[in-house]
Formats: sequence, C-alpha cells, structure tokens
Amino acid sequence: MPSLGCWGLPAALLTLLCCSGPAEMTFEVDIWPEKLAVETVGSRRVNCSTSCAQPDSGGLETFLTKQLVDQQPQWQQYLVSNISQDTVLICYFSCAGMTRSKSLNVSVYQPPKQVTLKLQPTRVAMGTAFTAECRVAAVKPLSSLTLSLFRGQETLHNQTFAGAAAAAQEVTTIFNSTAQEGGGPLTFSCQAELDLRSQGGDIIRSVSEPQILQVYEPVQDKQMVIIVTVVSVLLFLFVTSILLCFVISQHQRHRHRGSYGVLAAWQRLPRAFRMQSA
Repeated sequence: MPSLGCWGLPAALLTLLCCSGPAEMTFEVDIWPEKLAVETVGSRRVNCSTSCAQPDSGGLETFLTKQLVDQQPQWQQYLVSNISQDTVLICYFSCAGMTRSKSLNVSVYQPPKQVTLKLQPTRVAMGTAFTAECRVAAVKPLSSLTLSLFRGQETLHNQTFAGAAAAAQEVTTIFNSTAQEGGGPLTFSCQAELDLRSQGGDIIRSVSEPQILQVYEPVQDKQMVIIVTVVSVLLFLFVTSILLCFVISQHQRHRHRGSYGVLAAWQRLPRAFRMQSA
C-alpha cells in the first residue's frame, strides 16, 4: 500500500502535465450542410460550428451575399443569397492562436422544366421503324441527367450524359424503335431525371405530354387497297356504260332525223320533176 501511495502522486502529476495543454488545440470546425445543391439564383442557410469552447473569432468566407442570421459562441448561422454559379463556402474559427476551416462545395442546378416528345411518323405498320425525338429545355448539370423513353409503363431506352459539360443547355435525343404490336394506339412519353443526391440535392423528374402512335397490320391495309381498287373499277365501268348509252342514243337520234329530212325534201319537189325522175 505504501508503494502505491508513493507512486500515486507522481502519476497524477504526470497526467496533469501531459493533459494540461490547451484542449482548444484539438478543436474541430464543421459546416452544415456538408454538400449543397441550389437552383439558379437561389438562397440557402449555412451553419458554421466549432468544438472550441471559447473561440477567438469565426466566420464564413464567400464572395456571395451573406447575412448573419443568428450566432452563439460556438456556432454561427448565415443566409447566403444570389447563388448563380458553382462555388465553395469556407467556415473558419480561431482558437488559442490556431485557425482551422472547413469548406462546402455548392453546386448550382437548373431543373428540366420543359420536356417534349415528337414521334415520326405518328402512324406506322407493324414491324416498321419509327423515331422518337425527346427534347429538354436548358438543364444543368448534364452529367446528372438521364433521359428515358416509355411505352406505357415499360422503359424502352435510357440515356445518360456522363462527362458532358456542366453549363446549362438544351438537349435533344433521338430514339429509334420498331412498332412490334398492332391492334390499336400505343402511348409514349419521355422522362427527364436530374439526380442531385451526390451533390446534396434530391431527384427531380419531369415528364412530357403523352404521344400516341397508331400501329396497323399490313394485311389489313392490303385488303383496304383491294376494296378501294374494286370500287374504283366498278365506278369506272358504271360511268363508262352511262356514257356509251348516251352516245348510242344520240347517234340513233341523228340517224332518225336524217331520214325524215330526205323524205320531206323529196315531197317538196314539183310533181313533174318527180315523174321525170321516176
């Protein structure tokens, strides 16, 4: 027991000496949110905090418009406005002569508000190719965009734009497909999906107005051509027969009128001349 008492005091002093350094030397700085996606010319609240109990100073570094909304010794809240382009926000605190900071990447996006779909042609025979043109108004960033073509609830095609420029621009994509089913109209639509989860945002979707594709079977079309042809021939024969009847009747009428004219002229001749001729 005495030995323990002898060693207890030195151990306690050693512990105090080792841990008596300023706790603030190990302070941390945090920023919330850790990632931020903002629609063009938007505003967001940003919190800066520190583990230092009594920081000397702190703040938010940015070239954007900022307003201090609230603060306490260990945290500050700012309203950052007019965010029009990708940028970096930096929170910093000074504690016991040391300064530490933490950055926040801000991504500016432009949602796909207008999506249009155009089918060419709008009526095709079964097994015939057609094109679906999907057009999306200015959207950003393209690397997070996915365009999907739907037939009813079935997904026919997906297209991504990984590696595309980040600048907002209009996107036009053409999908080639084949009409596989007949017996009625088919409904198509185009969906634009902007996935901002990796940048601290959400998934934004926009769908075009549905477009109808009329699909018919070629056999039915041939039958219709045959029917139209037969009707046309019968109509031609009918009209031709009427014309022939008219021409024949007119010809007979002229012949009949010609015979009566010769007889009338003979009767008008003088009797003597008729006898002489006889």
